[in-house]
Amino acid sequence: MELLRFVTPLGPMALGAEGDALVRVYLPGASLPPLPDTDTPLLLQGIGQLEEYFAGARKTFDLPLSPGGTSFQQTVWQALTAIPWGETRSYGQIAREIGRPGAARAVGMANHRNPLPILIPCHRVIGAGGRLVGYAGGLELKQALLRLESGGKVPFDGQTRP
Repeated sequence: MELLRFVTPLGPMALGAEGDALVRVYLPGASLPPLPDTDTPLLLQGIGQLEEYFAGARKTFDLPLSPGGTSFQQTVWQALTAIPWGETRSYGQIAREIGRPGAARAVGMANHRNPLPILIPCHRVIGAGGRLVGYAGGLELKQALLRLESGGKVPFDGQTRP
């Protein structure tokens, strides 16, 4: 895997790529593999699009993604990519959308295992009644992402390296 660390308004992050696709987003505070930084065009493009996202200038991503997971997880993650910027869905709604109405808990587990958070927007999935529940990066990060998508701005300092 090729890895590139960068700084965001929410803290240091990293992107991982294998071949011609992104395979991993490391959120602030995540443990990183002991790999050197590699400036590949794909990783630089991914960082550029994330910088645009944090600036509120990008609402969708145009990047090759290859998240490794089970077929059920892949189905859930595909459904997440259909949630528009600024909107949320409940775990139960996603379960119904994928034709598995009794699988809300399994949808939650698939969200938890999403290797490409933000790019595959699992932060847009909330609990029943609009409660913020579960996020690999913590609820504070989930709140910040949802706030950004509801019209708030996250200032970006222009740095791309920690």
